[in-house]
Amino acid sequence: MMPIRQVIKAANIPEHSNPFPTAVKIKNMLFSSAVGGDDPDTHALPPDKQAQITNVFQNIRNIMAAAGGTPANIGKVTIYVADRDDRRLINPHWLEMFPDADDRPVRHTAATSLPPGRHIQIEFIAVL
Repeated sequence: MMPIRQVIKAANIPEHSNPFPTAVKIKNMLFSSAVGGDDPDTHALPPDKQAQITNVFQNIRNIMAAAGGTPANIGKVTIYVADRDDRRLINPHWLEMFPDADDRPVRHTAATSLPPGRHIQIEFIAVL
C-alpha cells in the first residue's frame, strides 16, 4: 500500500532536525511544517535577521517548486516572529512574492518564542 502522504524534499530545502518532514502533499493539498530561514544551499542558519527573512521566502519557493506548484498556489500563511516589529522587514518580501493585492493568500503574523537563533518561521497551506 502506498503512503497517503508524499514527503516533499530536495537538495535546496533544509530539513528539520526533528523527526518530521518540512512539507507533505496529500492529493492536491500541500502542508508545510515550520519553514525557517536556513540557507537553502548550505542549510546553515545565518545569525542575521534579514538573511533569515530572505531565506525563508526562498525556501517557500523551493518547496512549492519541488511539489509542482508556485507561490500562486498558496492559500494560507502563518508567520511566527520573535519580534513583532519584524513585520516591517517581512512585508517587502511578501509584496515581492505576492504583488497583486487581489491575488494574495490570507496571512497571520504572531510573535512567539522561537528556537534559539531563529527570528522567523513560516507555515503555509497550498492547493496544487
